[in-house]
Amino acid sequence: MADLTVLWEVGLPLAGAGGGIRYAKARAPRVYWSLVGLPVARVRFAVSYRATMDVCGLTVQPSRLRAFLVRNLARRGDVQPVPPKVRRVRGSSTGMRVTLRLPAGLEPADVIAASERLRHAWGVHSVAVVETRPGFVELRMTGYDVLRRVKMPRRRPTGPMTVPVALREDGTAFVRDYRKVPHALTLGANQSGKSMYLRNLIVELARLPVALVGIDCKRGVEQRRYAPRLSALAITPDEASGLLDALVDEMESRFDLLSAHGAADLWDLPEEVRPVPIVLLVDEVAELFLITGKKDEERRDRMVMQLIRLGQLARAAAIYLEICGQRFGSDLGKGATSLRAQLTGRVVHRVNDKQTADMGLGDIAPDAVAAVTAIPPDKPGVAVAGDSSGGWSRIRTPELSADEATAVCVQYARLAPALPVLAPYRPLVTTEAVSAGPVPLVKPIPATH
Repeated sequence: MADLTVLWEVGLPLAGAGGGIRYAKARAPRVYWSLVGLPVARVRFAVSYRATMDVCGLTVQPSRLRAFLVRNLARRGDVQPVPPKVRRVRGSSTGMRVTLRLPAGLEPADVIAASERLRHAWGVHSVAVVETRPGFVELRMTGYDVLRRVKMPRRRPTGPMTVPVALREDGTAFVRDYRKVPHALTLGANQSGKSMYLRNLIVELARLPVALVGIDCKRGVEQRRYAPRLSALAITPDEASGLLDALVDEMESRFDLLSAHGAADLWDLPEEVRPVPIVLLVDEVAELFLITGKKDEERRDRMVMQLIRLGQLARAAAIYLEICGQRFGSDLGKGATSLRAQLTGRVVHRVNDKQTADMGLGDIAPDAVAAVTAIPPDKPGVAVAGDSSGGWSRIRTPELSADEATAVCVQYARLAPALPVLAPYRPLVTTEAVSAGPVPLVKPIPATH
């Protein structure tokens, strides 16, 4: 009887705790990592750090002074190789960050090359290496797959033209900072999550005092729902050509304003005379290149030329480009590679052909092309983001429905500026559509006496 009592009092709580841990690991990975994974990872890291660095080739021979002190003061005959010095270890709800001071003879590229071996040695999901300052690197470890269920960090980056769009695989937010990366190219096949990425971007931009301009040559099937927040919208190639001409005229008038005030950038102007920033959102760039006959060739060449001019010059005038498409290649026509050269930011979702991945990332981060082609079809929203420095990372956008995005655009419709040069392309929005709240599912029946 006593044995059954002990089994009941001790075994049942242990079984419940084990079941709770397994449930948390599957359903609440943040809780599991904070309670179990992080303590285990920190102990494993502390115990095996020196041996792991040694077998991964991240140690150097000590200096002559160090070897002399070890032999004569410490009275040890063997002098151990020197690993990077651990400066700081921080835990988080998604992983662990370790700051290392690199010894002479090691560079960040050596640590990056060994990141996969470090991941297996310490039993974490991924290890990303970031150079924080000369001689220091930060190991950003994630304890689980944070891209499986996207949950954006609570701390949101701030700035006049800074918006968080997706989640990186190291648990940080992927941010579009238009003042640092003014123009970007986003590619992805059908059902790859490209539209979800653009939807999140529009929702974040809708909250800022900026003018949103859309080009959707698919008769506006994607962007017309955002009309309350758009300052201009073109839904046919002819309208797109006129809208691009109007944006170039606006850019030239802003250059006149900058010249009059002796400023090199729109953000250097006094706030009382500073024009509102403009973000141009092109939904399917291939529609601007494709033509059906010789009569459309002149219009196509003019649109491409205007896009290239905006890409080359519009940053100083605070006119930014977001170019999206399913496919992008040199066979689109004259000017395709010239336009791509002006688009610094690159985000590539799952694509149907390797050439599109090469056009998106091959010129800035060749190693990322293989990561793009490995994206499975059952993970929409997963993409590879690269930059001109050669770095890249996997990202995933949070799920956002079209109705939710439309509601945000209606909510912030008052922030849509009316620019005179874009007035002919301002989408028609009824007052009822802007001011109406949610539609009731049940029609109310008036009470009768």
